[in-house]
Amino acid sequence: MEKAIDTFCNCLRVTLGVLVAALAIPVGMQVIARYSGFLPVYLWTEELATFIFVWIVMIGSMVAVWDGTHFDVQVLPDATSPLGILLQKGVVLVLIIAFALVFAWYGIEYAKFGALQHSTMMRANKLVTFVSVPLAGAVWAVFALVRLKQVIGVYRDSTKVTS
Repeated sequence: MEKAIDTFCNCLRVTLGVLVAALAIPVGMQVIARYSGFLPVYLWTEELATFIFVWIVMIGSMVAVWDGTHFDVQVLPDATSPLGILLQKGVVLVLIIAFALVFAWYGIEYAKFGALQHSTMMRANKLVTFVSVPLAGAVWAVFALVRLKQVIGVYRDSTKVTS
């Protein structure tokens, strides 16, 4: 399971790189159009840049949950006991799972709402970006569940050694 998730996450990283490179095109066109007379001002480039940026953020957050680089607020010093480590990491992961499920559940209605809309300039269906919310929520939940399982496994292994 973890090997499959690692492979999937590597695909997400490649997709992230492609999207960041693709984002340079509409943004570059906007800059050149605004500050030179070489290109006409294309309004669709702003919408395309927004669509790409939304996906960059959502895919980046998926990778961050798997890598454990998502942000969390540390209010207590790092625990040193196995139980303390389990509690610290476990609470964060359980909260991520809870928020992920909220995003996934309510994101479905959000995506349905997006399916009814089209962007002004590109006339693209907004489902293209709105679907990123429930998808990200589902992926966050799966990733956090696997990480929680790992943290529990580390705790069990550390208590076996001390017993």
